[in-house]
Amino acid sequence: MLDIKAVRQDPQAIAAQLARRGFRFDVDAFEALDAERKQADMDSQALLAERKRASKTIGQLVGQGMSVDEAKAQVNLTLDKIASRLDDLTEQAKAVQGRLEDFMLGVPNLLAPEVPDGEREEDNVEVARVGVPRTFDFPVRDHVELGEALQQLDAETAGKITGSRFTVMYGPLARLHRALIQFMLNLHTGEHGYREVYVPYIVNRDSLRGTGQLPKFEEDLFKLQGEQDYFLIPTAEVPVTNIARDRIFEASELGEEGVRFVCHTPCFRSEAGSYGRDTRGMIRQHQFEKVELVQLVRPAQSAAALEALTGHAERVLQLLELPYRKMALCAGDTGFSARRTYDLEVWLPAQDTYREISSCSSFGDFQARRMQARWRNPETGKPELLHTLNGSGLAVGRTLVALLENYQQADGSIGIPAVLQPYMGGLTQL
Repeated sequence: MLDIKAVRQDPQAIAAQLARRGFRFDVDAFEALDAERKQADMDSQALLAERKRASKTIGQLVGQGMSVDEAKAQVNLTLDKIASRLDDLTEQAKAVQGRLEDFMLGVPNLLAPEVPDGEREEDNVEVARVGVPRTFDFPVRDHVELGEALQQLDAETAGKITGSRFTVMYGPLARLHRALIQFMLNLHTGEHGYREVYVPYIVNRDSLRGTGQLPKFEEDLFKLQGEQDYFLIPTAEVPVTNIARDRIFEASELGEEGVRFVCHTPCFRSEAGSYGRDTRGMIRQHQFEKVELVQLVRPAQSAAALEALTGHAERVLQLLELPYRKMALCAGDTGFSARRTYDLEVWLPAQDTYREISSCSSFGDFQARRMQARWRNPETGKPELLHTLNGSGLAVGRTLVALLENYQQADGSIGIPAVLQPYMGGLTQL
Protein backbone atom coordinates (compact mmCIF):
# COMPACT_ATOMS: atom_id res chain seq x y z
CA MET A 1 0.00 0.00 0.00
CA LEU A 2 1.20 3.49 -0.79
CA ASP A 3 2.02 6.00 1.92
CA ILE A 4 -1.27 7.87 2.23
CA LYS A 5 0.53 10.94 3.59
CA ALA A 6 2.49 11.18 0.35
CA VAL A 7 -0.70 10.70 -1.65
CA ARG A 8 -2.46 13.47 0.26
CA GLN A 9 0.49 15.79 -0.20
CA ASP A 10 0.41 15.60 -4.01
CA PRO A 11 -2.22 13.26 -5.48
CA GLN A 12 -1.65 14.61 -8.99
CA ALA A 13 2.03 13.63 -8.85
CA ILE A 14 1.04 10.15 -7.67
CA ALA A 15 -1.45 9.87 -10.52
CA ALA A 16 1.24 10.87 -13.00
CA GLN A 17 3.61 8.20 -11.69
CA LEU A 18 0.93 5.51 -11.78
CA ALA A 19 0.03 6.49 -15.33
CA ARG A 20 3.37 4.95 -16.39
CA ARG A 21 1.81 1.60 -15.56
CA GLY A 22 -1.32 2.40 -17.51
CA PHE A 23 -3.18 2.72 -14.20
CA ARG A 24 -5.64 5.58 -13.75
CA PHE A 25 -5.55 6.93 -10.22
CA ASP A 26 -8.89 8.68 -9.61
CA VAL A 27 -7.75 11.84 -7.83
CA ASP A 28 -11.29 13.19 -7.45
CA ALA A 29 -12.55 9.97 -5.84
CA PHE A 30 -9.57 9.88 -3.49
CA GLU A 31 -9.95 13.52 -2.45
CA ALA A 32 -13.70 13.10 -1.91
CA LEU A 33 -13.17 10.08 0.34
CA ASP A 34 -10.36 11.78 2.19
CA ALA A 35 -12.42 14.94 2.70
CA GLU A 36 -15.28 12.82 4.07
CA ARG A 37 -12.85 11.12 6.46
CA LYS A 38 -11.45 14.49 7.54
CA GLN A 39 -14.92 15.91 8.14
CA ALA A 40 -15.89 12.89 10.23
CA ASP A 41 -12.76 13.38 12.33
CA MET A 42 -13.52 17.11 12.77
CA ASP A 43 -17.12 16.38 13.76
CA SER A 44 -15.93 13.81 16.30
CA GLN A 45 -13.45 16.28 17.78
CA ALA A 46 -16.16 18.93 18.02
CA LEU A 47 -18.45 16.54 19.89
CA LEU A 48 -15.66 15.55 22.26
CA ALA A 49 -15.04 19.23 23.01
CA GLU A 50 -18.77 19.73 23.55
CA ARG A 51 -18.85 16.82 25.99
CA LYS A 52 -15.92 18.26 27.88
CA ARG A 53 -17.65 21.65 28.16
CA ALA A 54 -20.93 20.06 29.22
CA SER A 55 -19.29 18.11 32.04
CA LYS A 56 -18.07 21.39 33.52
CA THR A 57 -21.49 23.09 33.69
CA ILE A 58 -22.77 21.43 36.87
CA GLY A 59 -21.11 24.03 39.04
CA GLN A 60 -22.45 26.85 36.88
CA LEU A 61 -26.03 25.54 37.13
CA VAL A 62 -25.77 25.14 40.90
CA GLY A 63 -24.46 28.72 41.10
CA GLN A 64 -27.55 29.86 39.21
CA GLY A 65 -29.78 28.38 41.91
CA MET A 66 -30.38 24.85 40.61
CA SER A 67 -30.04 21.96 43.04
CA VAL A 68 -27.09 19.63 42.65
CA ASP A 69 -29.33 16.68 41.70
CA GLU A 70 -31.19 18.73 39.12
CA ALA A 71 -27.92 20.05 37.67
CA LYS A 72 -26.47 16.55 37.40
CA ALA A 73 -29.64 15.23 35.79
CA GLN A 74 -29.64 18.00 33.17
CA VAL A 75 -25.96 17.58 32.38
CA ASN A 76 -26.26 13.80 32.20
CA LEU A 77 -29.13 14.16 29.73
CA THR A 78 -26.93 16.36 27.55
CA LEU A 79 -24.01 13.94 27.87
CA ASP A 80 -26.24 10.99 26.88
CA LYS A 81 -27.32 12.82 23.72
CA ILE A 82 -23.72 13.66 22.89
CA ALA A 83 -22.67 10.03 23.51
CA SER A 84 -25.39 8.77 21.17
CA ARG A 85 -24.35 11.21 18.44
CA LEU A 86 -20.71 10.36 19.04
CA ASP A 87 -21.39 6.63 18.65
CA ASP A 88 -23.18 7.26 15.35
CA LEU A 89 -20.38 9.51 14.15
CA THR A 90 -17.73 6.97 15.17
CA GLU A 91 -19.45 4.29 13.09
CA GLN A 92 -19.69 6.68 10.15
CA ALA A 93 -15.98 7.51 10.49
CA LYS A 94 -15.08 3.80 10.56
CA ALA A 95 -17.15 3.21 7.44
CA VAL A 96 -15.48 6.08 5.60
CA GLN A 97 -12.03 4.93 6.71
CA GLY A 98 -12.86 1.44 5.51
CA ARG A 99 -13.87 2.73 2.08
CA LEU A 100 -10.69 4.78 1.88
CA GLU A 101 -8.55 1.75 2.80
CA ASP A 102 -10.36 -0.40 0.22
CA PHE A 103 -9.67 2.29 -2.37
CA MET A 104 -5.97 2.37 -1.52
CA LEU A 105 -5.71 -1.44 -1.52
CA GLY A 106 -6.61 -1.34 -5.21
CA VAL A 107 -3.78 1.06 -6.06
CA PRO A 108 -0.53 -0.52 -7.32
CA ASN A 109 2.99 0.33 -6.20
CA LEU A 110 4.97 3.25 -7.58
CA LEU A 111 7.69 2.24 -10.01
CA ALA A 112 11.38 2.81 -9.45
CA PRO A 113 12.87 5.48 -11.74
CA GLU A 114 15.06 2.80 -13.39
CA VAL A 115 12.04 0.90 -14.75
CA PRO A 116 11.94 1.36 -18.54
CA ASP A 117 8.85 2.81 -20.19
CA GLY A 118 6.59 0.47 -22.09
CA GLU A 119 3.11 -1.02 -22.12
CA ARG A 120 3.53 -4.76 -22.67
CA GLU A 121 5.88 -7.74 -22.54
CA GLU A 122 7.37 -6.85 -25.92
CA ASP A 123 8.65 -3.58 -24.43
CA ASN A 124 10.79 -5.30 -21.77
CA VAL A 125 14.51 -4.59 -22.06
CA GLU A 126 17.15 -7.30 -22.37
CA VAL A 127 19.91 -6.67 -19.82
CA ALA A 128 22.10 -9.71 -20.43
CA ARG A 129 22.21 -12.98 -22.32
CA VAL A 130 24.15 -15.94 -20.89
CA GLY A 131 25.03 -19.13 -22.72
CA VAL A 132 24.53 -20.12 -26.34
CA PRO A 133 21.52 -22.22 -27.35
CA ARG A 134 22.52 -25.66 -28.48
CA THR A 135 22.41 -26.59 -32.19
CA PHE A 136 20.71 -29.95 -32.73
CA ASP A 137 21.48 -32.32 -35.61
CA PHE A 138 18.16 -34.14 -35.16
CA PRO A 139 14.51 -33.02 -34.93
CA VAL A 140 13.88 -31.34 -31.58
CA ARG A 141 11.04 -32.74 -29.50
CA ASP A 142 9.22 -30.88 -26.75
CA HIS A 143 9.19 -31.98 -23.12
CA VAL A 144 5.81 -33.68 -23.43
CA GLU A 145 6.93 -35.91 -26.31
CA LEU A 146 10.16 -36.71 -24.52
CA GLY A 147 8.55 -37.50 -21.17
CA GLU A 148 5.78 -39.60 -22.68
CA ALA A 149 8.22 -41.55 -24.83
CA LEU A 150 10.14 -42.42 -21.67
CA GLN A 151 6.81 -43.37 -20.03
CA GLN A 152 7.69 -41.07 -17.15
CA LEU A 153 5.37 -38.10 -17.85
CA ASP A 154 1.64 -38.72 -17.81
CA ALA A 155 -0.94 -35.95 -18.26
CA GLU A 156 -3.74 -38.39 -19.15
CA THR A 157 -3.70 -40.10 -15.76
CA ALA A 158 -3.48 -36.72 -14.01
CA GLY A 159 -6.55 -35.65 -15.97
CA LYS A 160 -8.42 -38.71 -14.74
CA ILE A 161 -7.35 -38.09 -11.14
CA THR A 162 -8.10 -34.38 -11.14
CA GLY A 163 -8.47 -32.59 -14.49
CA SER A 164 -6.51 -30.56 -16.99
CA ARG A 165 -3.25 -28.78 -16.16
CA PHE A 166 -1.96 -31.40 -13.79
CA THR A 167 0.83 -33.97 -14.30
CA VAL A 168 1.92 -37.34 -12.97
CA MET A 169 5.65 -38.16 -13.09
CA TYR A 170 7.20 -41.60 -12.63
CA GLY A 171 10.56 -43.11 -11.79
CA PRO A 172 13.76 -41.24 -12.74
CA LEU A 173 11.84 -38.18 -13.96
CA ALA A 174 10.10 -37.82 -10.58
CA ARG A 175 13.49 -38.25 -8.95
CA LEU A 176 15.03 -35.59 -11.20
CA HIS A 177 12.23 -33.23 -10.16
CA ARG A 178 13.06 -33.93 -6.50
CA ALA A 179 16.79 -33.60 -7.22
CA LEU A 180 16.27 -30.10 -8.59
CA ILE A 181 14.52 -29.04 -5.40
CA GLN A 182 17.27 -30.43 -3.18
CA PHE A 183 19.99 -28.93 -5.36
CA MET A 184 18.41 -25.48 -5.24
CA LEU A 185 17.86 -25.56 -1.48
CA ASN A 186 21.43 -26.68 -0.83
CA LEU A 187 22.82 -24.01 -3.15
CA HIS A 188 20.87 -21.15 -1.60
CA THR A 189 21.49 -22.20 2.00
CA GLY A 190 25.13 -23.17 1.50
CA GLU A 191 26.42 -20.63 -1.02
CA HIS A 192 24.06 -17.69 -0.67
CA GLY A 193 23.36 -17.58 3.04
CA TYR A 194 19.59 -18.14 3.07
CA ARG A 195 17.85 -19.70 6.04
CA GLU A 196 15.60 -22.58 5.02
CA VAL A 197 12.05 -22.34 6.33
CA TYR A 198 9.02 -24.61 6.19
CA VAL A 199 5.64 -22.86 6.09
CA PRO A 200 1.91 -23.66 5.84
CA TYR A 201 0.52 -24.22 2.36
CA ILE A 202 -2.80 -22.72 3.50
CA VAL A 203 -3.04 -19.04 4.42
CA ASN A 204 -5.67 -16.63 5.64
CA ARG A 205 -6.99 -13.51 3.94
CA ASP A 206 -4.76 -11.16 5.95
CA SER A 207 -1.63 -12.88 4.65
CA LEU A 208 -2.74 -12.55 1.03
CA ARG A 209 -3.72 -8.94 1.59
CA GLY A 210 -0.32 -8.28 3.13
CA THR A 211 1.64 -9.34 0.05
CA GLY A 212 -0.80 -7.80 -2.43
CA GLN A 213 -2.64 -10.82 -3.88
CA LEU A 214 -5.87 -9.59 -2.32
CA PRO A 215 -8.17 -7.98 -3.04
CA LYS A 216 -7.18 -7.59 -6.70
CA PHE A 217 -6.29 -11.17 -7.68
CA GLU A 218 -8.82 -13.28 -5.77
CA GLU A 219 -10.06 -14.98 -8.94
CA ASP A 220 -6.57 -16.43 -9.48
CA LEU A 221 -6.60 -18.18 -6.09
CA PHE A 222 -8.02 -21.48 -4.87
CA LYS A 223 -10.29 -20.70 -1.91
CA LEU A 224 -11.12 -23.49 0.53
CA GLN A 225 -14.68 -24.22 1.57
CA GLY A 226 -15.54 -24.08 5.26
CA GLU A 227 -15.94 -21.59 8.07
CA GLN A 228 -12.31 -20.44 7.95
CA ASP A 229 -11.39 -17.86 5.34
CA TYR A 230 -8.52 -19.96 3.97
CA PHE A 231 -6.75 -20.15 0.60
CA LEU A 232 -4.14 -22.44 -0.96
CA ILE A 233 -0.91 -20.50 -1.46
CA PRO A 234 -0.18 -19.22 -4.99
CA THR A 235 3.52 -18.95 -4.06
CA ALA A 236 5.71 -19.29 -0.98
CA GLU A 237 6.14 -15.51 -1.12
CA VAL A 238 2.88 -15.20 0.80
CA PRO A 239 3.54 -17.27 3.95
CA VAL A 240 7.29 -16.54 4.05
CA THR A 241 6.99 -12.75 3.74
CA ASN A 242 4.21 -12.77 6.32
CA ILE A 243 6.67 -14.12 8.87
CA ALA A 244 7.51 -10.42 9.27
CA ARG A 245 3.89 -9.26 9.67
CA ASP A 246 3.25 -7.20 12.83
CA ARG A 247 6.86 -7.63 13.87
CA ILE A 248 9.74 -5.26 14.61
CA PHE A 249 13.23 -6.54 13.78
CA GLU A 250 16.19 -5.19 15.66
CA ALA A 251 19.07 -3.92 13.54
CA SER A 252 21.23 -6.79 14.82
CA GLU A 253 18.75 -9.30 13.37
CA LEU A 254 19.05 -7.75 9.92
CA GLY A 255 22.84 -7.72 9.86
CA GLU A 256 24.63 -6.38 6.81
CA GLU A 257 22.54 -8.26 4.23
CA GLY A 258 19.12 -8.38 5.85
CA VAL A 259 17.10 -11.50 6.62
CA ARG A 260 17.16 -14.15 3.89
CA PHE A 261 14.69 -17.02 3.69
CA VAL A 262 14.51 -19.85 1.18
CA CYS A 263 11.50 -22.12 1.00
CA HIS A 264 10.26 -24.98 -1.15
CA THR A 265 6.50 -25.32 -1.52
CA PRO A 266 3.90 -26.42 -3.98
CA CYS A 267 2.02 -23.51 -5.55
CA PHE A 268 -1.64 -23.49 -6.53
CA ARG A 269 -3.11 -21.14 -9.12
CA SER A 270 -6.47 -21.20 -10.85
CA GLU A 271 -4.94 -19.42 -13.88
CA ALA A 272 -8.15 -17.45 -14.40
CA GLY A 273 -8.10 -15.67 -17.73
CA SER A 274 -5.26 -17.78 -19.14
CA TYR A 275 -7.35 -20.37 -20.97
CA GLY A 276 -5.84 -21.39 -24.27
CA ARG A 277 -2.33 -20.36 -23.19
CA ASP A 278 0.30 -23.04 -22.62
CA THR A 279 -2.30 -25.76 -22.13
CA ARG A 280 0.14 -28.43 -23.28
CA GLY A 281 2.61 -29.83 -20.79
CA MET A 282 4.11 -28.32 -17.67
CA ILE A 283 4.56 -24.66 -18.57
CA ARG A 284 1.35 -23.40 -16.95
CA GLN A 285 -0.26 -25.70 -14.38
CA HIS A 286 -2.66 -25.41 -11.49
CA GLN A 287 -0.16 -27.13 -9.17
CA PHE A 288 3.60 -26.75 -9.44
CA GLU A 289 6.69 -26.52 -7.24
CA LYS A 290 8.94 -23.55 -6.59
CA VAL A 291 11.98 -22.76 -4.49
CA GLU A 292 11.34 -19.20 -3.36
CA LEU A 293 13.84 -16.60 -2.17
CA VAL A 294 12.64 -13.86 0.20
CA GLN A 295 14.66 -11.00 1.63
CA LEU A 296 13.79 -8.44 4.32
CA VAL A 297 16.18 -5.50 4.31
CA ARG A 298 16.77 -1.92 5.42
CA PRO A 299 15.61 0.61 2.78
CA ALA A 300 19.23 1.56 2.05
CA GLN A 301 19.99 -2.08 1.16
CA SER A 302 17.08 -2.50 -1.21
CA ALA A 303 18.69 -1.77 -4.59
CA ALA A 304 21.76 -3.93 -3.93
CA ALA A 305 19.54 -6.70 -2.54
CA LEU A 306 17.59 -6.95 -5.81
CA GLU A 307 20.81 -7.39 -7.80
CA ALA A 308 22.06 -9.99 -5.33
CA LEU A 309 18.81 -11.96 -5.23
CA THR A 310 18.59 -12.01 -9.02
CA GLY A 311 22.19 -13.21 -9.16
CA HIS A 312 21.32 -16.05 -6.79
CA ALA A 313 18.56 -17.23 -9.14
CA GLU A 314 20.91 -16.87 -12.12
CA ARG A 315 23.47 -19.06 -10.38
CA VAL A 316 21.08 -22.02 -10.61
CA LEU A 317 20.81 -21.64 -14.36
CA GLN A 318 24.57 -21.21 -14.72
CA LEU A 319 25.34 -24.38 -12.79
CA LEU A 320 22.75 -26.29 -14.81
CA GLU A 321 24.34 -24.85 -17.97
CA LEU A 322 21.03 -23.65 -19.33
CA PRO A 323 21.07 -20.66 -21.73
CA TYR A 324 19.02 -17.74 -20.43
CA ARG A 325 18.53 -14.03 -20.64
CA LYS A 326 17.86 -11.36 -18.02
CA MET A 327 15.07 -8.91 -18.74
CA ALA A 328 14.19 -5.61 -17.04
CA LEU A 329 10.41 -5.44 -17.03
CA CYS A 330 8.88 -2.29 -18.46
CA ALA A 331 6.36 -0.13 -16.62
CA GLY A 332 3.29 -1.79 -18.13
CA ASP A 333 4.50 -5.34 -17.46
CA THR A 334 5.65 -4.86 -13.86
CA GLY A 335 3.46 -6.62 -11.30
CA PHE A 336 0.92 -4.87 -9.08
CA SER A 337 3.02 -4.88 -5.89
CA ALA A 338 6.47 -4.61 -7.44
CA ARG A 339 8.58 -1.49 -7.61
CA ARG A 340 11.10 -3.04 -9.98
CA THR A 341 11.43 -6.53 -11.52
CA TYR A 342 13.93 -8.65 -13.42
CA ASP A 343 12.66 -11.71 -15.26
CA LEU A 344 15.00 -14.58 -16.04
CA GLU A 345 13.98 -16.39 -19.22
CA VAL A 346 15.38 -19.83 -20.06
CA TRP A 347 15.87 -21.09 -23.62
CA LEU A 348 13.36 -23.75 -24.69
CA PRO A 349 14.51 -25.39 -27.94
CA ALA A 350 11.09 -26.83 -28.86
CA GLN A 351 9.55 -23.36 -28.70
CA ASP A 352 12.62 -21.72 -30.23
CA THR A 353 12.35 -18.93 -27.71
CA TYR A 354 13.11 -17.82 -24.15
CA ARG A 355 10.44 -18.34 -21.47
CA GLU A 356 10.17 -16.93 -17.97
CA ILE A 357 11.60 -19.19 -15.28
CA SER A 358 12.08 -16.67 -12.46
CA SER A 359 10.72 -13.26 -11.57
CA CYS A 360 12.80 -11.28 -9.06
CA SER A 361 11.18 -8.19 -7.58
CA SER A 362 11.78 -5.40 -5.12
CA PHE A 363 8.65 -4.07 -3.44
CA GLY A 364 10.06 -1.16 -1.46
CA ASP A 365 7.85 -0.63 1.61
CA PHE A 366 4.62 -1.45 -0.28
CA GLN A 367 4.12 -4.88 1.27
CA ALA A 368 5.66 -3.89 4.60
CA ARG A 369 3.11 -1.10 5.06
CA ARG A 370 0.27 -3.56 4.54
CA MET A 371 1.84 -6.04 6.96
CA GLN A 372 3.36 -3.54 9.40
CA ALA A 373 6.69 -5.29 8.97
CA ARG A 374 9.27 -3.01 10.57
CA TRP A 375 12.80 -2.67 11.89
CA ARG A 376 14.11 -0.45 14.67
CA ASN A 377 16.49 2.18 13.35
CA PRO A 378 19.29 2.43 15.94
CA GLU A 379 19.95 6.05 14.96
CA THR A 380 16.46 7.16 15.95
CA GLY A 381 15.37 4.29 18.19
CA LYS A 382 12.07 4.27 16.29
CA PRO A 383 10.45 1.52 14.17
CA GLU A 384 10.54 2.05 10.39
CA LEU A 385 9.12 0.01 7.53
CA LEU A 386 11.28 -2.73 6.04
CA HIS A 387 11.77 -3.27 2.32
CA THR A 388 10.78 -6.70 0.98
CA LEU A 389 12.05 -8.64 -2.03
CA ASN A 390 11.41 -12.07 -3.50
CA GLY A 391 12.11 -14.21 -6.50
CA SER A 392 11.94 -17.78 -7.74
CA GLY A 393 15.15 -19.60 -7.27
CA LEU A 394 13.78 -21.37 -9.44
CA ALA A 395 10.37 -22.55 -10.63
CA VAL A 396 11.02 -26.30 -10.49
CA GLY A 397 8.61 -27.49 -13.20
CA ARG A 398 9.87 -25.03 -15.80
CA THR A 399 13.45 -25.90 -14.90
CA LEU A 400 12.61 -29.55 -15.50
CA VAL A 401 11.08 -28.64 -18.86
CA ALA A 402 14.26 -26.76 -19.79
CA LEU A 403 16.44 -29.71 -18.78
CA LEU A 404 14.40 -32.19 -20.82
CA GLU A 405 14.50 -30.07 -23.94
CA ASN A 406 18.08 -28.77 -23.74
CA TYR A 407 19.62 -32.09 -22.71
CA GLN A 408 17.67 -34.34 -25.07
CA GLN A 409 19.58 -36.83 -27.22
CA ALA A 410 18.80 -38.25 -30.65
CA ASP A 411 17.67 -41.57 -29.16
CA GLY A 412 15.17 -39.84 -26.84
CA SER A 413 17.26 -40.15 -23.70
CA ILE A 414 17.91 -37.13 -21.50
CA GLY A 415 21.36 -36.22 -20.21
CA ILE A 416 21.61 -35.19 -16.57
CA PRO A 417 23.77 -32.15 -15.69
CA ALA A 418 26.86 -32.98 -13.65
CA VAL A 419 25.69 -30.94 -10.63
CA LEU A 420 22.53 -33.05 -10.36
CA GLN A 421 24.10 -36.48 -10.73
CA PRO A 422 24.99 -36.80 -7.00
CA TYR A 423 21.27 -36.34 -6.25
CA MET A 424 20.40 -39.05 -8.79
CA GLY A 425 22.51 -41.82 -7.32
CA GLY A 426 25.11 -41.30 -10.05
CA LEU A 427 22.58 -41.69 -12.86
CA THR A 428 23.85 -39.82 -15.94
CA GLN A 429 20.77 -39.96 -18.15
CA LEU A 430 17.05 -40.72 -18.12
